[in-house]
Amino acid sequence: MGGQPLRVALLGCGVVGSEVVRLLDVQAEDLAARVGAPIDVVGIGVRDVAADRGPAVPPDLLSSDLTGLVARPDVDVVVELMGGIEPARTLLLAALRRGASVVTANKALLAEHGAELHEAADAHGVDLYYEAAVAGAIPLLRPLRESLAGDTVTRVLGIVNGTTNYILTRMDESGASFSDALAEAQALGYAEADPTADVEGHDAAAKAAILAGLAFHTRVTLGDVHCEGITGVQAHDVDVARAMGHVIKLLAICERSADGRGICVRVHPAMLPRTHPLAGVREAYNAVFVESEAAGQLMFYGRGAGGSPTASAVLGDLVAVGRNRLAGGRGPRESAYADLEVRPVGEARTRYYLGLDVADRAGVLAAVAQTFAANDVSIETLRQDGRGDAAALVIVTHKAAEEALARVVADLRGLDVVRAVASVLRVEGE
Repeated sequence: MGGQPLRVALLGCGVVGSEVVRLLDVQAEDLAARVGAPIDVVGIGVRDVAADRGPAVPPDLLSSDLTGLVARPDVDVVVELMGGIEPARTLLLAALRRGASVVTANKALLAEHGAELHEAADAHGVDLYYEAAVAGAIPLLRPLRESLAGDTVTRVLGIVNGTTNYILTRMDESGASFSDALAEAQALGYAEADPTADVEGHDAAAKAAILAGLAFHTRVTLGDVHCEGITGVQAHDVDVARAMGHVIKLLAICERSADGRGICVRVHPAMLPRTHPLAGVREAYNAVFVESEAAGQLMFYGRGAGGSPTASAVLGDLVAVGRNRLAGGRGPRESAYADLEVRPVGEARTRYYLGLDVADRAGVLAAVAQTFAANDVSIETLRQDGRGDAAALVIVTHKAAEEALARVVADLRGLDVVRAVASVLRVEGE
């Protein structure tokens, strides 16, 4: 432990940042032994210096001059936990160009500007680590980037947002409506007062972009990800899924195309058979299921958010960066050599569940079946529930292209015997 201290500047000191500071103090001796040198926090950049951050955060380290903090020549590593695009982007680029390594948990920034940050790190010979940006404490990005570097990943299927998983779990287990389950999640602190980023799928989409980039050695941005949230999932959909032996989850899906030359990245609710390993992931937990040619199927599971889990991932990155600097080397650089084409979601193939409100009269089934056949979508099962004004058809298809299913839905809405296309959900994991 005779090396020069690793001098760290922290940007942001909320729930995660204050826990990072606390753990750096409590585990100081062990962390120094693992790195080969002490880790010293020399400054903490915050918007409001006067805010109470508890006894773990020394007030004398706080500064509202974030630009000055990252410019300090004695800072070896900048840890960014403030979130958002700006000023985080500008600050981290300044740090990298000055020769400081960066550890960040900022999924939105990485999904939008990851290539720019990687290029700056490469140009100035420093590290860029971001394990905490996806799935909290779960060791996921490093295995994709390093442990599976000798394999070919074909698919990544994940539950990467704890808020939506909690809501869907409550809807499945208690029969709650979406609005009631959301209110419960907010009361317990699992959902923000403004839950839009979570329930509309934006948070999961940013994480999917990062996962796809690592899994397929291709630059993927947030704009490449097809995104749908869970606000349209109804209690009736959950009931139907249960009757089919399925559960509804918000999934991030990154998969290689059949020809191997492209990838598709999408986030949306989907039915999973209850026998699938991801189906049993409850409440605010996260899990990611990876399929590869040599290793086969792997699953990573754990707490995907919160102060302590996220701080654990940040400290793991700090130790890695510290070791690299002490040894005079660098960690893995960006791997985007494959440069696969990011295909539109219309080319994705999966099975579908459709719920239709229909007129209860002769010829309905024939008209509906003809609509599917005309668009080359094969029906696997079809059943009618109810009679009269309450008549409904429940249809599950064989695998079909997303664009073909979209044509089916448009044509069904034009039939006079179909009052409404009440639900459309993908069926994954089979």
